[in-house]
Amino acid sequence: MKPSLLGITKEELAAHLAEHGHPAYRADQILDWVWKKRPASIDAMSNLPKALRAYLEENFSLYPLTPARELGSTDTTRKMLYKLHDGRYIESVLIPANPALYGGRADRLTLCVSSQVGCAYGCKFCASGLAGFTRNLTAAEIAAQVLQTEMLAGDRIDNLVFMGMGEPLANSKNLLQAIELITSPWGLNLGARHLTISTSGLVPQIRELARHPRQIRLAISLHGATDAVRDQIMPVNKKYPTSQLFEALHDWNAQKKQHLTLEYILIQGINDDLEQARILATHARSFQAKVNLIPYNTVEGLPWKRPEISHCQAFRNILTKAGVTATLRLEKGHDIEAACGQLRLIKETEEGIGGNAEMLKS
Repeated sequence: MKPSLLGITKEELAAHLAEHGHPAYRADQILDWVWKKRPASIDAMSNLPKALRAYLEENFSLYPLTPARELGSTDTTRKMLYKLHDGRYIESVLIPANPALYGGRADRLTLCVSSQVGCAYGCKFCASGLAGFTRNLTAAEIAAQVLQTEMLAGDRIDNLVFMGMGEPLANSKNLLQAIELITSPWGLNLGARHLTISTSGLVPQIRELARHPRQIRLAISLHGATDAVRDQIMPVNKKYPTSQLFEALHDWNAQKKQHLTLEYILIQGINDDLEQARILATHARSFQAKVNLIPYNTVEGLPWKRPEISHCQAFRNILTKAGVTATLRLEKGHDIEAACGQLRLIKETEEGIGGNAEMLKS
């Protein structure tokens, strides 16, 4: 598989061109085509010499993934299914903002981005790990989800959340390279403060990320305020228990200006006891973190249920009365299995979408 032009930095491309007898300044033109003009092919880069286009065609690919299917939800959320070069599939979810939160603006878009094919961490409520882990995505495959979705939507994406398929910090090298591509002026030029990385709690990588120069936001998939509860649904807690995780989060706060977010999926009879809310409030205050409460989203083959909405509201009220900023998220994309925890590795056949490289509207 030839490397994608979407996975190479300006400096790397300029050095590569110079090494192979092409002017280094052509890197600016190439990247302007790739990230801004978005051609259908390398040959369409019309202001490049024919010899250079031929060289690029021989040594690079353009887009490392292709659209396979788009599903539209009744709440205007859109799930994009992308096919990779090895025949695997990943999903990205495009979420429109609530205009009421932004002074009536309806043009703010958030994209939920995948970082792996499958997941090895096996959170008990999540669909992504049901088929296990296959491989990491490359930096180009991560960044291409953003570019391709903008092309399909015909609009600019305002915010990125790396909480699609996979554990982002288990693929931190490629993830951080993708972030460099996404935030660079010659790339998508999206500010780091508009990027959020969600992790199940990989302590060494959290500490490493705390020292990264860009002001990226961090969300923790907590889902249990104590080890006894978290152990039931998050195997990662056996390796990195809450004492280690919370210490790393205090370290994050010492290094970063960006406030933490604690994600908490409410599962009936597992982690929704109101005493958990009281303990969670204590932790959230100590980190100056906000809390996103998410009623459990149904996953076929898993036994969990969501609590009654009145109970979810009672859980939230304990947090807010304790002085914690807490939101009870109304799920988006539940009807197309695009909500939190519902993305999964898809295995298709030639009779299904695997044999179709065109975008299918459903």
